[in-house]
Amino acid sequence: MTGWTSTPRLAGCDENWVENLSYLLAKYNWSENLHPIVNKLSNGERLSIADGHILYSHTSLNEVGHLANLAKLSRYGNSVFFNSNVHVNQTNICVLACRFCAFRRSKKQADSYALSIDEYLEEIEKYSGLIDEVHSVGGLHPDWDVSFYEKLISAAKRKYPDISIKALTAVEIKHLSNKSNINFTETLKRLKKAGLDSLPGGGAEILNDDVRGIICNGKESSDEYLQIHREAHTIGLPSNATMLFGTIESINDRLVHMDKLRNLADEYRLLQCFVPYPFLPDSTRLPQAQLATSNEILRTIAVSRLMLDSVPHIKAYRMNIGDEVAELALNYGADDIDGTVRQESIMHLAGAKSSLDYGIFQMAKLVKDAGFVPVKRNTTYTKFSSVKLEPPKRAKRLKIIQ
Repeated sequence: MTGWTSTPRLAGCDENWVENLSYLLAKYNWSENLHPIVNKLSNGERLSIADGHILYSHTSLNEVGHLANLAKLSRYGNSVFFNSNVHVNQTNICVLACRFCAFRRSKKQADSYALSIDEYLEEIEKYSGLIDEVHSVGGLHPDWDVSFYEKLISAAKRKYPDISIKALTAVEIKHLSNKSNINFTETLKRLKKAGLDSLPGGGAEILNDDVRGIICNGKESSDEYLQIHREAHTIGLPSNATMLFGTIESINDRLVHMDKLRNLADEYRLLQCFVPYPFLPDSTRLPQAQLATSNEILRTIAVSRLMLDSVPHIKAYRMNIGDEVAELALNYGADDIDGTVRQESIMHLAGAKSSLDYGIFQMAKLVKDAGFVPVKRNTTYTKFSSVKLEPPKRAKRLKIIQ
């Protein structure tokens, strides 16, 4: 493997990406109604929400995808990123009951669980030789405050100092702050001191409080989500952000969501990756959802890449959309497919069918099959290594005695 490094703010992005994009765009003929958008992109100008509506309604999905793919190529060339991680969901017990969630359980339900610190470490131990990141999100446990998570994270860091801890969504941070009677900044500082390396970004759903009141009533408000990520950035914690689409939101809601996130990213340049993923309906309680098609998933990923100029990475989250659509999405503006994951509950309980037993070879093959160069990264996009696609060695077989 050939390795290189970057800064958390650049996150591996070519500093000259605007110039690169201008050069690439000039090589093609574009539909007339896209000319104003192409001109803006060529000049490094931010697209407006009105431009986003044009991209969403443009008759040719392939042309929008091609535009987004060039925007990606301008930043990273043919590189596509993944990491070696495992998901350890520390508890499914939650004081909330979001209508789109198939994971949540009450404390009294037979299949509820809450990992002790030792049990959490045992889960990491199963994969410790294969991973460099633990991704941990879970329910809002009624008895756990910030001190529990300080002990959990510091214990994991002591035992596995080389494994990055990406944990706790904004609503979890809010819950811990409330339980501990301290503000968001103090909560984040204490968790960072304990060893927290970054925030995963889940729970953004749609940053429209009217929509949130229906699909996830009781969670943090749109402003609180942005505030928590902003305060993480002020103390040097990188974060990511998600968007759940295909529930009851409008196209305009999606575009306003993207606009709020890019404005946040402008401030500290530590919002590293945007993860748009569609609602999955199994075992959930949202019959009015408008379930996204594969075409809509690809278009949303493409529009995300073109709108979010200040966010370096766009993820095709294969845990949610599946390997086939994720592979296509790499030609529609996505440059990241997350990681090996190893085990996962939240998406799979809602109906995801993606494989959980991928290693570096399978991840690299997915990228190569899409026509790109596989690159293994760390959690915060500061360390990279190119991957040579070599199948795992097969065990030697004994000769059969004739």
